[in-house]
Amino acid sequence: MLNREEYIEQAYFFRTLHQRMQEGMSTQELLGAVRHEVLSTTKLPFAIDFMLDELRLTGEFATAMAKMPHYFTPFQTFVVAEAEKPEGRFDFRTGLEVLRREVEYRAGEPTRQGMFLYQFEALCRNRLGYDRGLGAMADDPIFDADWHQWILTVRHQIGLFDLADMIYVRSEVYRRTRDEEEAPVLFGEKEGRIALANRRKDPLYLFAALARHLGYPSVPRQQPQDKGPDVLPAMQQRLGRLESRIKLLEEELRGGINLSQFYEKKEKEQ
Repeated sequence: MLNREEYIEQAYFFRTLHQRMQEGMSTQELLGAVRHEVLSTTKLPFAIDFMLDELRLTGEFATAMAKMPHYFTPFQTFVVAEAEKPEGRFDFRTGLEVLRREVEYRAGEPTRQGMFLYQFEALCRNRLGYDRGLGAMADDPIFDADWHQWILTVRHQIGLFDLADMIYVRSEVYRRTRDEEEAPVLFGEKEGRIALANRRKDPLYLFAALARHLGYPSVPRQQPQDKGPDVLPAMQQRLGRLESRIKLLEEELRGGINLSQFYEKKEKEQ
């Protein structure tokens, strides 16, 4: 775990990148500008320098973050790596917003319960993949040995058991119904009751209820890009021209282009 000022500067870093990416600046220019804005008393300027060098070398952020596990968590590296995939549907700006809210939560009074639920909702809402995502979550320094083992258990059972059930059986509410000592309790009474009320429902309802009642951070949703009202008609015109060219090429291959069709069309117009 880092100092609070490190998380505050990280939140500023992710928020600034998200905002200025829409201004048409290159990523290298953004990093160079933000590097002089963050506090020099933190380790973030050194991390930005390394990320800038790695960006020039490989064109990616995630490789640099993976080489700094003492500063960036495995989950942060995983989110950036998923956002940088060319074939992926996870928008890079959404990934920056996910990271910003996460470090802002760390800068306050984070709990293991809130961090797990936020990170898991980020995987679920953006379809980032549970196997590698939960593996990255388990290695987060905020989680102790009991949480690490339980997250790996969730990783193997997420497709077989409901998440609400897995939270409920590790809560204080479930422990009161059992006489013998079992696995350590990881969730409190409120989390257990909310999980019990959301059994066999969409997990997003569970996350929304926990955010309402316990104040856990909510995951940002991907915003559809506004492509403008004239994009579709322009595409239709371009497709029409391509179809005309293809027809002309086919006629030429069959023995020549019949020019009479253009003369007839001109006569009708007259």
